[in-house]
Amino acid sequence: MGKPLNDSETLDPSDWTALRAQGHQMLDDILDYLEHIRERPVWQPIPPEVRASVEQPIPQKPTDLAEVHDTFMRDILPFSVGNVHPGFMGWVHGGGTPVGLLAEMLAAGLNANLGGRDHMPIEVEKQVLRWVRELFGFPDTSSGLFVTGTSMANLIGVLVARTSALGVEVRHRGVAAGEKRLVAYTSAGAHSCIAQAMDLSGLGIDALRIIPVNGQFQMDVAALKRRIADDRALGLTPFFVAGTAGAVDVGAIDDLAVLAELAKEEGLWFHVDGAYGALAMLAPDIAPRLVGIERADSIAFDFHKWAQVPYDAGFILVRDGRLHYDTFASPAAYLRRETRGLAAGSPWPCDFGPDLSRGFRALKTWFTIKVYGAEKLGRVISGTCSLARYMRQRIEDTPMLELLAPVSLNIVCFRYRCEDADRVNANIVVALHESGIAVPSTTTIDGRLAIRAAIVNHRTAAADIDALIQATLDFGETLTLST
Repeated sequence: MGKPLNDSETLDPSDWTALRAQGHQMLDDILDYLEHIRERPVWQPIPPEVRASVEQPIPQKPTDLAEVHDTFMRDILPFSVGNVHPGFMGWVHGGGTPVGLLAEMLAAGLNANLGGRDHMPIEVEKQVLRWVRELFGFPDTSSGLFVTGTSMANLIGVLVARTSALGVEVRHRGVAAGEKRLVAYTSAGAHSCIAQAMDLSGLGIDALRIIPVNGQFQMDVAALKRRIADDRALGLTPFFVAGTAGAVDVGAIDDLAVLAELAKEEGLWFHVDGAYGALAMLAPDIAPRLVGIERADSIAFDFHKWAQVPYDAGFILVRDGRLHYDTFASPAAYLRRETRGLAAGSPWPCDFGPDLSRGFRALKTWFTIKVYGAEKLGRVISGTCSLARYMRQRIEDTPMLELLAPVSLNIVCFRYRCEDADRVNANIVVALHESGIAVPSTTTIDGRLAIRAAIVNHRTAAADIDALIQATLDFGETLTLST
């Protein structure tokens, strides 16, 4: 048989020394970017010519690595979303860390698939799971899994709860084959991904009851009780309630202890969407506000928010590990498990979620926790909440500004006082973005448009809050004088 024509073809470099030199330059450039991030605008619009530069056909011939890197530095890096910048307060995005950056580089070099098999990267993920169990007071029999983010984690929570309510046979027969019509509950302040999870699980968005909130933007438990009773009277089967730890709009925390007790009384699966708020368990001064989370059946949260792990690093924790396994496990013939060799180590992570191909998200999380320690990460979380209180005080001391919601954790909703306030404040936010000074977002509170500042980044300081306040006043005055 003849020798294959491409027998010597490889994607490794012909000159490893040159690659090392270029690699060190790339690492230095991105570390310089982080070190000097305050010298840059938070965000800036993409020029038309830069946007057009990526509208090219697939390249057929090689391009020198240095040239591609130069393109990245010129056309991509300056026009990113900006969440590493201390002035980014628009959405609940973590700022990342140099340690996380380096860990991600190591993970990319290993190129490990954490879907399964017996190798040390999976043991690292199991180590993080043990830490998570410890943090939330879950038993050793609980299970957990890294996922892209809390949207996926919430979906897994709904699917495991569906299996609990309908039995494992629902995986074969589907929800339409059963006699039970399942209904679920969450608050008006919950993230939209809870509704999406109901959609993707086949239960339907209409099966999710949206419960109103009280004056503290927490789920109204009395209203929840009434709705559960009404649904039972209609012959429906309540099965799931999602409490929120850190509501996306205002940062409110539902009364998790009360919800846990109600779920127990009603026989409901108690899930906590703790996308960013759950990790307040790391902060001793805030953790008491999460009492009840230790009674949850499942918790969804992100390491890439308050823990500052680079994107993406979501996590789902499930109290009943066997039920979690039964919801997803379906080993194919080629995934046969052994007791020895690389095919050992069962059960595998792919038995607990929909992904067979999984990156080594655990490494950057493991590095972050090992290098910084839980106490320091907790102080960072406390610090962002302290800054939010400082911002609240600044707003209350400034007559031209008004607070629109209680400051529960690290999110501040406010606006500039003026006529036609919704339009003016929307324009203030755009002006702030385009100035590069700060990036807040907008939301609606009681029918009024609010400027929303989510203080998540470990780099944010009081001076950044002051800059946002002053720029809001300046733009507000300019915009009102021009009308």
